[in-house]
Amino acid sequence: MKSVLRSTALAILCAWAFSCCAVADTTTAHPPADAFGALPMLSQPRLSPDGKHLAVLQSYKGRPTAVIYDFTAPPGTMPAILVDPAHIIVDIHWASNDRLLVAVYDAASPEFGSKVIPYVRTFSVDTKAQNPVLLLKNSAWIGRNNASAAVADFDLDDPDHVIMPLYAGQQSNDVGGGGVMMITRFINTLYKVSVTTGDGEPMQAGDLYTKSWVMDGHGHVVARVDQTQQPLIDHLQLYDNGNWREIATYDASADKGADVAGLLGDGGDLVRFAVDKTNGVNGLVEMNIATGKTTPLFFDPTYDVSGLKVDEWTRRVIGASYTSDTEHTRYFDPGMEAMQRGIDAAFPGLDAQAVSWDVARDKVIVEASGPQQPAAYYILNRATHQATKFGDTYPQLKPADLGEEKPYPYKARDGLEIPAYLTLPPGKTPKNLPTVILPHGGPDARDSLHFDWWAQYFANRGYAVLQPNYRGSSGYGTKFTDAGLHQWGLKMQDDITDGVKKLIADGIADPKRICIVGGSYGGYAALAGAVFTPDLYACAVSYAGVSDLPKMLQTSKDEHGNYSKIASFWASRIGDTDADMPRLKATSPALHADQDKCPILLMHGEDDWTVRIDQSDEMNDALTKAGKTVTFLRFKGTDHYLQTAEARIEMLTETEKFLEKYIGN
Repeated sequence: MKSVLRSTALAILCAWAFSCCAVADTTTAHPPADAFGALPMLSQPRLSPDGKHLAVLQSYKGRPTAVIYDFTAPPGTMPAILVDPAHIIVDIHWASNDRLLVAVYDAASPEFGSKVIPYVRTFSVDTKAQNPVLLLKNSAWIGRNNASAAVADFDLDDPDHVIMPLYAGQQSNDVGGGGVMMITRFINTLYKVSVTTGDGEPMQAGDLYTKSWVMDGHGHVVARVDQTQQPLIDHLQLYDNGNWREIATYDASADKGADVAGLLGDGGDLVRFAVDKTNGVNGLVEMNIATGKTTPLFFDPTYDVSGLKVDEWTRRVIGASYTSDTEHTRYFDPGMEAMQRGIDAAFPGLDAQAVSWDVARDKVIVEASGPQQPAAYYILNRATHQATKFGDTYPQLKPADLGEEKPYPYKARDGLEIPAYLTLPPGKTPKNLPTVILPHGGPDARDSLHFDWWAQYFANRGYAVLQPNYRGSSGYGTKFTDAGLHQWGLKMQDDITDGVKKLIADGIADPKRICIVGGSYGGYAALAGAVFTPDLYACAVSYAGVSDLPKMLQTSKDEHGNYSKIASFWASRIGDTDADMPRLKATSPALHADQDKCPILLMHGEDDWTVRIDQSDEMNDALTKAGKTVTFLRFKGTDHYLQTAEARIEMLTETEKFLEKYIGN
């Protein structure tokens, strides 16, 4: 891996204003594609523990760049800049007042040959973005770990070190028919790592089955989770006076498991994700470490918990969020809850959340956003009760460029209520419009009322955009998610079809100008829509979509193991028994390409390790063989997640040209 460098060429980044330095001319009818497809100008703002520095990811030349601002420096002082031209910076976090951790990503690793896999490492730099060191660099086993960026614990009592897990080799004798043989097993091991030198020392080893650790925020191990297979079982182990004691076991198949989120309050209770058996929603419970007694901590009666609030410095779970149409946050600490209610009052009509704070909680970074307002960041001074805006994520976009997004629920053919969102093109009467159907990926995910750069781009170009949360989507309770089990291409697809038919019946969509567009599972839904409802769509666009279900399942097994949790998850969602195979083949678009009647655009990143590019290769071959109209674009140096502006802009530009050709105004 090439070293992380500090580049003085990046001095042209705007300093304290946090504005975009090269704002495009938006006086034309439509902002350019890069106004939507560019990476957010700002992301991941992080206050240092003492509140004297602010680190943030800023977009420069289409790539994330770490920028460190010094609040104690004279006005006009340029920030410190950190750029890695060879890799993508994906995460930043302060280890102490003096050192910032920077995680970098690549889609391929020379240690693992030609196979494309995620490759993540963490570096540490000082407040001047200088003296970079690779963490765990002295470990003989770092090359055998494609990901070595995780931090298990930060410890403000010892700011020179962090605790990091690494799979380390342990040699043992194995007695077989051929005699004694020395073998190496890789064990999840905790290392105490210096953030100034990068060197790590082993401090605690698990066993062959250890998957994760629970730490106390002071560098001490509290518990761990071991996972055995056939059947998949999570074993929650408590570290008790130097010994390990099993306190509970959980079915770990599919999306079940111990699901330990961390420690609560004074550290006497573990927080776990669990299901409320009465309402069937996912929430949080607390388990008393001493007694093992479990009690409810937080459940919304209607919606699943969608995220945790974890204190950056104590590592304690301090709150949770859930999403109705918009996100809602509840803190367990009365002081934090009062602060959140004040933030809600200060930003009416917007989703506003505290995303970072100093140890004293005197300074707070607030993110505020809405469907027609891309996220903006503010520094809240709690002593003066003043919030100062310091930057926008999409400064090239004006409210007039963005379409109105509103809930558009409808009933599926079997009566199930389908939540959905409709974004209308600005300045157009919502009648007989060319329309884009945009199902989300996952499928265990959901859309909500928030700024969506993809949907807003299409709306800006004159298209109505429907985003259905079909059955199988997450966030609405286990009953809604479970309704999508084994329903790829069947009832899940019917839910999307029924949304299209409602748009037509309401007079919003022109029935002859509807295109289905999606990525990942959404790409599968686009291909399934074209093949299995061939008279409904005028075109289809798939980015990194699945086309052959049996092949996808086999690839997952080959890469993760027949009895892995990932294989178990996909088997639960799609099915994987011999009895399932006829259905899986019947709902694989690549195996029925001859049924397609509309032009199809396929796009796929060559470095995609989530959905391998052979899924689009097969679909392209099948459509070509059947004599169908297909365009296949392979994106070099791009993975599943479009982590560079170049990839995002290319995807938007090619999709716009395709839409204009087949359903344009």
